[in-house]
Amino acid sequence: MDDSGIFAGLDIGTSTVKVIIAEYINNQINIIGYGNAPSAGLSRGVIVDIDQVVGAIQSVVKEAEQRSGKTISEVTVGIPANMLQIERCRGVIAVSLAGDSASKEITSNDVWRVTQAALVQNLPPEREVIDIIPEEFIVDGFDGIQDPRGMLGVRMEMDGIMYTGPKTIVHNVKKCIERAGLEVNGTVVMPLAVADVALTDDERDFGAVTIDIGGGQTTAAVIHDHQLKYTYVDQEGGDFVTRDISVVLNTSIENAELLKQNYGYADTTMASKDDVFPVQVVGQQEPQQITEEYLAEIIEARLEQIFEKLRDELEQVDALSLPGGVVLTGGTAALPGIKELAEDVLDVNVRVYVPQEMNLRDPKFTGVLGLTQYIARQRGVDRIVKDALASDNFQEQPLDDEPEGDVSADERRPRSFRPFQSRKREDKPVREATPKQPREEGSSKIGALFHRWWQKLSEFFERAMD
Repeated sequence: MDDSGIFAGLDIGTSTVKVIIAEYINNQINIIGYGNAPSAGLSRGVIVDIDQVVGAIQSVVKEAEQRSGKTISEVTVGIPANMLQIERCRGVIAVSLAGDSASKEITSNDVWRVTQAALVQNLPPEREVIDIIPEEFIVDGFDGIQDPRGMLGVRMEMDGIMYTGPKTIVHNVKKCIERAGLEVNGTVVMPLAVADVALTDDERDFGAVTIDIGGGQTTAAVIHDHQLKYTYVDQEGGDFVTRDISVVLNTSIENAELLKQNYGYADTTMASKDDVFPVQVVGQQEPQQITEEYLAEIIEARLEQIFEKLRDELEQVDALSLPGGVVLTGGTAALPGIKELAEDVLDVNVRVYVPQEMNLRDPKFTGVLGLTQYIARQRGVDRIVKDALASDNFQEQPLDDEPEGDVSADERRPRSFRPFQSRKREDKPVREATPKQPREEGSSKIGALFHRWWQKLSEFFERAMD
């Protein structure tokens, strides 16, 4: 980012809505305000009630503005990776006017036009472009150029990566922000924002997996060569853990969430068999005493099932052999013992990322913090590309100065895009296994817990009938 200014990132999550206002001065990012409020109107990361989401956005923006003393009119928003598609795109234009053999200096307008040319593709009507990232520009056959502005040339090409998602999701997010009285100055795929702050530069280069465990869903993303290569979204998250606690212990959702936050462990080996705490059970006046270990069994069963599904999906693309291992984040990643459980199930090195900024030291702020850092790291040429993407009529604008005859249809067709080169499983270094009892499958544990709950409920009714 080349200039100073105030900018804001907005993360609309299933459990909470978060916004950060940051100031960019002298090549440094300073967070000057933030807002965080429970969200409503979302289910599994997808907006289902626009009015409720609008109210939550207005609430967090007001909170952030009060803390910062600044008023914001536009935000960059994160888009979830639901049904995300990643593909290559390519645009080609003539820098000089038709019939003019003299070279012309490349300007920002040329970058804008070549981006529009790259975006002219036959997308299905139900999909929309979320973001486009230029990989390189090619001027008169010279490739590897990161910013062509100011160079001389006749023909310019741009190779980039395009991220598209369901039009319904993107439209609803934008609609909520507009009805909240703000403008959308950019959309970013959330796994990109998470990786920008949670991974080191070497991890983004050599390859790593981020697992963002939110309230409504869990998103795994593979980052390699500083690019997002693959995503998988599991429609289960921290809210499912809370519901399991509520059903098994026969307590309210509110109580279950407090139990999870105050007494919960993701790994039963870390919980105490002796420490007990009271649980207010529906239909009983006196609270019931529950051990930490029993609560941990409920939490572990659901999280283990989530990690098992992620493991199966990631192994199909050989992502677990990447040297960077796995980085956990998201609100549920704050549970003690989740690192150990993930290592046991995934059989790779795992670490938990927690932001270190004042008042934001919670994994749930990783996404919105990543959005602000992602915006700040944008180069001038990246902002021009995003401006071209934001243009509503780029498909209708005629490219009247395209090269004549020297650009074939094959050159305009996007090239195939592989997630990344897979490695053979035999090449994966074998970790020394810690002696542990073999685990049951997570789904079997959940079934056993619900069976135990049903038996207790039956015994209660039998005693009531007597």
